[in-house]
Amino acid sequence: MKPVTIYTRALCPYCWRAVKLLKKKGVKFTEIDVGMDSARRAEMIKRANGGSTVPQIFIGDLHIGGCDDMVALEQAGKLDRLLQG
Repeated sequence: MKPVTIYTRALCPYCWRAVKLLKKKGVKFTEIDVGMDSARRAEMIKRANGGSTVPQIFIGDLHIGGCDDMVALEQAGKLDRLLQG
């Protein structure tokens, strides 16, 4: 399974939803809280080609977007293929 990285911040309902979906699927992931860390936030924005909202989700080096994007991939049956690579 490809490594998953999710940039989040506390009290973000979209972050919680995305994390919940990953956990439900049994996906191991790295969560990076950018709420109080300007260097990590800058890293996220650069990696996400300017995306500054949270969460920003990556499967390997592929930026899939935010929570709604990941949920759409799941509903379309495409998320598992991306995770398996």
